[in-house]
Order: sequence, then structure tokens, then C-alpha cells
Amino acid sequence: MPELVHLTERALWDAARRTGAYEISTRGRTLSEEGFIHCSLRHQLPSVASFLYGTYTGPDELVLLVIDSDRLTAPVRYEAPEPGAEEFPHIYGPVPVDAVVRVEPWTADAQDA
Repeated sequence: MPELVHLTERALWDAARRTGAYEISTRGRTLSEEGFIHCSLRHQLPSVASFLYGTYTGPDELVLLVIDSDRLTAPVRYEAPEPGAEEFPHIYGPVPVDAVVRVEPWTADAQDA
């Protein structure tokens, strides 16, 4: 399966490492509130990062979680936000911390790379 990525705040990832599972859907929303965890493919990331974190001035650095979909226990569905739009991967359950194979720093420079 393709590499899934999820942009988040370092403190949220650190909290997940302590509990064993990542359960944040998107900026400001949890898995239980949204019903799934929003992810992207690499080529989708610049627009997603701009949309969600373009105005981010939080105290935490942003990190990119690289997720091995073969290590997930929850289903992954590719869904479009509206009919005819590009499909994005959604994980319908928590992400076990061992499914995250890399954590990459995220900066405006990384977005342009």
C-alpha cells in the first residue's frame, strides 16, 4: 500500500507514544469526534498543510507521521470530501504507535521540497 502521512503537533505525537495509540483526526478534532483520522499521500501534503496549518503559530513544532498501512489494525478508506474531488486516505480507528515508521520535522521549507 502507499505510504500514508499525517501532519500533527509534536506534543500530540508525544502523548500518543505514552498511551500506545494516536487518536487525533485533524487539527483541533479527535478520532472520537470525527470518526476517522485524516491522512494524505505525499503529493497531497502541501495543500493539506497549507489548509490546516498555514496560520499555525502554536508553541509546538509540527511533525509528519509516516504510517505503514500494513501495520494498522483499523481499515483505511479512500474518500473524497465531495463528489468528483480527489480522494484522501482515512483511517477508521486509532493508529498504533508501532505503525508510525518515521517522524519527520515539518517546516515551511519542508513543504516546498
